[in-house]
Amino acid sequence: MKISEAIFAGSSARVTQKPKRKLPEFAFIGRSNVGKSSLINMLTGKRRLAMTSSTPGKTKVVNHFLINDSWYLVDLPGYGYAKLPDRMRRELAEVIRDYIHNSEEMQMLFVLVDSRHDIGKIDIDFLSELGENGIPCGIIFTKADKLGPVALAAQIEKDKAILSETWEELPPMFASSSEKGRGRDEILDYIDSILNCTK
Repeated sequence: MKISEAIFAGSSARVTQKPKRKLPEFAFIGRSNVGKSSLINMLTGKRRLAMTSSTPGKTKVVNHFLINDSWYLVDLPGYGYAKLPDRMRRELAEVIRDYIHNSEEMQMLFVLVDSRHDIGKIDIDFLSELGENGIPCGIIFTKADKLGPVALAAQIEKDKAILSETWEELPPMFASSSEKGRGRDEILDYIDSILNCTK
């Protein structure tokens, strides 16, 4: 898939406030500093489409971006921000939960995981909740350029082994690098294959 157009289509705190035009949605979520905004910018080819920031919890709403006038790329608030006040954490969790469970147009939720470290308990718990609720998801290992190919492959296999303890069938997985553009074609082609199935 080639992205020729990516336009900000609106922000919302609840599913009822989403853009009125109903199109397939592909959402992205991850922990603080996992590289979500950079990945979105890399996928769309627009360097400033999603705002990057070193401040945890910068994204507090659900952002919709209209892609090729045919589907939405959805930027969700992150989860697991230990430095945020409890009230704000609860509010963000409710925004995330409302979208994930109530957006009928969401085709896939991509969960971003930092490839440089073992998958964390909070990621495992989040993925388990998705699996238990039958929510379609995939995993994108970010910052793949920070490890050599052997180390990257070993880390991904280690994470697969950890997840296999609770998953009968693992979600689709991708390795990405926003700096190198790695994973772009694979992720977009995967989205394209789902879009073709929905036609």
